[in-house]
Amino acid sequence: MHYQQTLIEKLNKRSAVIGIVGLGYVGLPLMIRFAEEGFKVIGIDIDESKVSKLNAGKSYIEHIPAEAIRRSRKAGFRATANFADAKKADALIICVPTPLDNHREPDMSYVIGTVDSLTPHIRAGQLMSLESTTYPGTTDEELLPRIEARGLTVGKNYFLTFSPEREDPGNQKFNTRTIPKVCGGITPACLQAGVALYSAIIDQVVPVSSTRVAEMTKLLENIHRSVNIGLVNEMKIVSDRMGIDIHEVIKAASTKPFGFVPYQPGPGLGGHCIPIDPFYLTWKAREYGVHTRFIELAGEVNSGMPEWVIGKLNDALNDRGKSVKGSKVLVLGLAYKKDVDDSRESPSCVLLELLRDRGAKFSYSDPYFPIFPKMREHKFDLKSVALTPKTIAAYDCILLATNHTAFDYKMIKKHAQLIVDTRGVYPQPAKNVVKA
Repeated sequence: MHYQQTLIEKLNKRSAVIGIVGLGYVGLPLMIRFAEEGFKVIGIDIDESKVSKLNAGKSYIEHIPAEAIRRSRKAGFRATANFADAKKADALIICVPTPLDNHREPDMSYVIGTVDSLTPHIRAGQLMSLESTTYPGTTDEELLPRIEARGLTVGKNYFLTFSPEREDPGNQKFNTRTIPKVCGGITPACLQAGVALYSAIIDQVVPVSSTRVAEMTKLLENIHRSVNIGLVNEMKIVSDRMGIDIHEVIKAASTKPFGFVPYQPGPGLGGHCIPIDPFYLTWKAREYGVHTRFIELAGEVNSGMPEWVIGKLNDALNDRGKSVKGSKVLVLGLAYKKDVDDSRESPSCVLLELLRDRGAKFSYSDPYFPIFPKMREHKFDLKSVALTPKTIAAYDCILLATNHTAFDYKMIKKHAQLIVDTRGVYPQPAKNVVKA
């Protein structure tokens, strides 16, 4: 047990070196927290441009200021693309993407590739913690055998945990330190090491009995949101047919002090978690002969929302004697939610593709994306349009997809010929506003 005791002592004394693999929306805030607590941090990322920017004290994520990077650099943080530096770390935290492939099945290549790049450099006495959202069994089925193939014994001279990320970019109420952290270990010794690691930077660590429980916890959190958003999106369609404003209904229902949690409808699901993670459980459940009908139905409803929105836009233009084909449409907001610079799985991108398929002349406006970002699934040669009374008036339709605070909604309403509002920004009826 001396390996575990030595590791925990290092963590408690802040003398442990922390290695964070994957310096994105999850890894970067973690790095900053460890640096704030006096830990020396090594950041590993295959993206050389990210490494260069971080070492120069620059940030590439909107809500993470460059000053926080510079402070971390002064505290001893450095970024590298060299996986061999992993041997210098006492704890390795993996924060890499887990997307879906073209068949909506888990793409584990980032996790497996990262672990395979790390294992030649791991050593006795280290802790490895996976934070990437994944199906129950990943840590013990994929990571454990790869570590033990190096001649190490997990729970004795090497420690392995799963601790799901819980970042919420743009949320002013919570930050990395104040969001409770779930942690599960392969063995009790692994769990104790994991709790010591995260207790150093997080106010409340929630230990669970296994890595599988921790993996399933994250999926339940995201499926809970997916199912409830699917429900409220379906309610929006029903309410629309009945001439009822769903946003007014939600506001009224929210006055109930028990038994109701408000969820807001929109043009579809976005972000790296909610549209993707439920399918990780759907895929794994098949191995156990279980068909996850509830989860898949919610996914079906949510993935159908962009088509429904374009249908509303088509009807609104048609009522004005215009067709989608040839009409000038400006999509407001490229990010998947308000006030963030994250376009992953954004329904706005799907809306742009549907407009393109229907022959519209389309553009977008988003202060967080001056140029359309490089994405795996979507490619557009577009630049953000500056919002002025003249430019707004020149479009046949403004499609409000993301309700950024930066948009001047009063000015937009004054000059727009037509607004299709998917976010309930305009609660009062108006001749040039259609709710979708």
